[in-house]
Amino acid sequence: MKHYQTHLHDHEVPSGKYQTLILKTPRKIALLVFALLLLTIIPFYYRSNSIFLTKTIPNPPSSLPFSPPKDEEPHEELPTISNNLKCDIFTGEWVPNPEAPYYTNTTCWAIHEHQNCQKYGRPDSEFMKWKWKPDGCELPVFNPAQFLELLRGKSLAFVGDSVGRNQMQSLICLLSRVEYPIDVSYTKDEKYKRWKYTSYNFTMASYWTPHLIKSKEEDSHGPTNTGIFGLYLDEFDEAWTTQVEDFDYLIVSAGHWFMRSMVFHENNKIAGCHYCLLDNVPDVGMYYGYRKAFRTAFKAINSMKNYKGITYLRTFAPSHFEGGMWNSGGDCVRTKPFKSNETQLEGVSFEFYMIQLEEFRAAEKEGRKKGLKYRLLDTTQAMLLRPDGHPSRYGHLPEEKVTLYNDCVHWCLPGPIDTWSDFLLEMLKTEGIRSAEEKRHSRDRRLH
Repeated sequence: MKHYQTHLHDHEVPSGKYQTLILKTPRKIALLVFALLLLTIIPFYYRSNSIFLTKTIPNPPSSLPFSPPKDEEPHEELPTISNNLKCDIFTGEWVPNPEAPYYTNTTCWAIHEHQNCQKYGRPDSEFMKWKWKPDGCELPVFNPAQFLELLRGKSLAFVGDSVGRNQMQSLICLLSRVEYPIDVSYTKDEKYKRWKYTSYNFTMASYWTPHLIKSKEEDSHGPTNTGIFGLYLDEFDEAWTTQVEDFDYLIVSAGHWFMRSMVFHENNKIAGCHYCLLDNVPDVGMYYGYRKAFRTAFKAINSMKNYKGITYLRTFAPSHFEGGMWNSGGDCVRTKPFKSNETQLEGVSFEFYMIQLEEFRAAEKEGRKKGLKYRLLDTTQAMLLRPDGHPSRYGHLPEEKVTLYNDCVHWCLPGPIDTWSDFLLEMLKTEGIRSAEEKRHSRDRRLH
């Protein structure tokens, strides 16, 4: 391209011999040169632009069970990478978004029955029509084609409880406007699912591990008739730690299961419990076990010999029971988000969040010695403001007997949990910039 630019410049300067030369050039030759110029520049331009410019979004394979309606296809314009490194995308407010939702319970087969609020008669729909607006910048709405291009040839695993599964199913629904995955699970156990997006060679998996560490139910009743779980605070849960070493991204989360009765085991003996009411077993509280569980889970990741991926801690998403606890008539009936000045993080949610941050920072420091990266997917503040986003009683038939009759823990699909994919995509887009800055800071520290 440089050669043609120079040549044309020499013949277009409006002075001296060059002007005389153009006047003497036959018209056909001039047109030929112009045509050659266009043929040279146009292909070069399109080759030199990345996937973050305009891209046509393919339709999902016709052989799959659902095809997205034409009016729900994703916008074809892929936004450029925004630099939100200096902006806290996790602090802000919920603002109306009349364009949402971007899928429905009839266009996505991945919605778990207990989060299928529209199917079970939830009468309102406004809870689906909000988006997160950070205080100091913009957070683009999730673009499925961009996400799949960024993760082409990559793998992502969700490690945690059913809220982690809730997040994965939300992501599957958002991506369904481009492509549906095929099931490539290595087991029939629904606790461990693996999906493949064949057009992008992208694998997504979920590993159900409600305590992140080795645990088992030791008593099906217990003081609250919800069981007593034995947690082995210094032992890995090999159901996931032996499976994720080759993944490029891990999203780790846990929380609500630690509110149940637990017995803590350390060094092959009982070290205490949380509301177990067992003779000669001291009640050391749930926070003791919660901290140790995250510490051991992060230790498992940092001790993997071949793991080179990025670990995201998805922070605790508060429940919104009002009028009682989950097992004593509590419910969540609000229909609008809170504003940030109308509520605050407190109690158990605050303690869980702070423990997560402390253990995350310690793991990040240790992981840095091995070249591992940790990132904070901080969903806590945004979800604290969404008491309207839970299924409540609209996740099952009225006469159905379920453990969580009024579900104020999980999130309706579509619903506010879809915003977690907005956060994740933005973090993926800025990862290259962030990594470069971290390398520069590390180099500067060594020089000083």
